[in-house]
Amino acid sequence: MQMPQPDAGILGRREAIVARLAAALPADGLVSDPRELLAYDCDALTVYSCPPLAVTLPRSTEEVSAILRICHAEGVPVIPRGSGTGLAGGALPTADAVVLGVARLNAVLETNYADRYVRVQSGRTNLSVTGAVEPDGFFYAPDPSSQLACAIAGNIAMNSGGAHCLKYGVTTNNLLGVTMVMADGEVVEIGGPAMDAAGYDLLGVICGSEGQLGVVTEATLRILPKPEGARPILVAYDSAVTAGACVSDIIRAGVLPVAIEFMDKPIIHLTEAFVGAGYPMDAEALLIIEVEGSPAEIEEQLEKIKAIAETHHPTTLRESASEAQSKAIWAGRKAAFGATGQVADYLCMDGTIPTSALPETLGRMTQLAADYGLRVANVFHAGDGNLHPLIMFDANNPEELRKAEALGADILRLCVEQGGCLTGEHGVGVEKRDLMVHQYDPVDLEAQMGVKDVFDPKWILNPAKVFPLAASQGRGA
Repeated sequence: MQMPQPDAGILGRREAIVARLAAALPADGLVSDPRELLAYDCDALTVYSCPPLAVTLPRSTEEVSAILRICHAEGVPVIPRGSGTGLAGGALPTADAVVLGVARLNAVLETNYADRYVRVQSGRTNLSVTGAVEPDGFFYAPDPSSQLACAIAGNIAMNSGGAHCLKYGVTTNNLLGVTMVMADGEVVEIGGPAMDAAGYDLLGVICGSEGQLGVVTEATLRILPKPEGARPILVAYDSAVTAGACVSDIIRAGVLPVAIEFMDKPIIHLTEAFVGAGYPMDAEALLIIEVEGSPAEIEEQLEKIKAIAETHHPTTLRESASEAQSKAIWAGRKAAFGATGQVADYLCMDGTIPTSALPETLGRMTQLAADYGLRVANVFHAGDGNLHPLIMFDANNPEELRKAEALGADILRLCVEQGGCLTGEHGVGVEKRDLMVHQYDPVDLEAQMGVKDVFDPKWILNPAKVFPLAASQGRGA
């Protein structure tokens, strides 16, 4: 993975740029000590890192605007950063860039239960949005695995989803409006609490734009009444392909669980050693399927799902009978990334495929891993075909890193070949940047880059991300 060489002119003006930023921010709003900058040299894609020129930590939209005005005038790249939990290198800085972190923008600004929305600053963590409205019987639906730490800003940037997006959709389906600061410091309001804003769907352009078009400082989010109840079942099979076929049949039958999660044998064993959830150790794959609603609705949905699951001859079928059992069923799934990180470095892919292609895709992924001689653990949102194969390797071994990157690229190409796409919720960042040509032709890429030209003519916002370097060369000059 290549990044452009830092601008020598910007590096030569570092002291003057830092001084201008310091004058515009409170004393604790700027980080410039080289040792402290190391904390911001990467996101959760830790195999790539580079300390930035400086880090700014604003507490208001006005401070964000001041930072962007200065950087725009100085021609300094700006890297928007939420909580740094991104897995695609979307917050990776360059040595000539200023990181704009929104973590201190964390207030709840308004709750409106009659119209079912909450307005928050964008640095607020995903789970704490639900925490703010849960006592009144509401919740915020998107639930990435990192929801305890990830920021709403990053969720908007990457259009994040989570285990329950099968029923409730991803961020774009739950985002009503934003306050956004443009590259030149102008503050704009897009969308709002109404069901549908007038005019062009600019909100749809912003959500998933990976910090390329502006810096979101406030978000109006849809909240929903908490369901009356929920219950998961665990279904294990002696073949990953069979488990994939079961998922496809459930979706084909028109049943809509709130979540269908897939775990293969390697991840079952890793999580069981980590949290002891009581998973069947002889299973090649297991599904966690959760439904919700009234007691009668839950029973009706589970009966249909169990009938479909039984046609594929499961080795285990376990229905939760208590809150404790439900937590145990989910425990390993929620700990999957941490459990894998305990034993190896890993790259987490994020391709999507049609659910009908699950059986074939899983089989071909297994063969690809064998061809490269690498271990792969699969855990993903099976209901909407969002794959998360974890490719394990030794980051201190350059050859293993090269093989892991090559295997990841082959898996993502396979997803596109199967009628899917390169990313479901992690974003393109730098990880998938050079694979964009496998999904989009030059005309498509030019149209997308044309949108960035309009929002960010100088191309200072999160440069060297999303678009292949060769395709974007010379933009913003």
